[in-house]
Amino acid sequence: MAGVDGGFGASEEDAMRAGFYGLLARVLSGPMDDEALNAMRALDGHDDDSPLGQAIAAFGKLSVRTTTSKAEEEYTELFYGVGAGGELTPYGSFYITGLIYDKPLAELRGDMKRLGIEVAEGNSEPEDHIASICEMMHGLLTGNLGGANGRAEAKMFFDKHLAPWADRFFADLEGAQSAVLYMPVGSIGRLFLEIEREAFEMAA
Repeated sequence: MAGVDGGFGASEEDAMRAGFYGLLARVLSGPMDDEALNAMRALDGHDDDSPLGQAIAAFGKLSVRTTTSKAEEEYTELFYGVGAGGELTPYGSFYITGLIYDKPLAELRGDMKRLGIEVAEGNSEPEDHIASICEMMHGLLTGNLGGANGRAEAKMFFDKHLAPWADRFFADLEGAQSAVLYMPVGSIGRLFLEIEREAFEMAA
């Protein structure tokens, strides 16, 4: 995604939150290449015994044991599939209305236009793909998108484009039959969104 650089300066907390969104965007936007998988192998949970820390550590350990070709195969089974499609459909419109390219996507595109967010060249996925919205949240929290009102826009974006469906997607990823490496990704996403929801409610 591209947009106007707001540069309002992210706080340490916002930078940490943005890091989680960036991680989710990176591992869910497509099959992980060698560079991405090596980065995931460095995750250790930072001695965090919380459920989120344990999920991060589990993902790091699984990444160590997973080859790039195996990671690509699992991603394909989960999201692309053969013939009838993958096991999961990672689009907001689908989770909210049961249809792809439906009203939630149109509303997202309207907010993207208002904020000056453009689709990256070569990206053929609908903008309400879970990875794309996580990437936008990363940009809003870091100040690269949304200008000086990035934090306020981040809350609106979360409430409107993630909160109605993403927790269900991540729970489905946790329990997906094809998910081994991506099972803890589902846990990370679900647990992180619970924390985000509480943080936004406290800040309101």
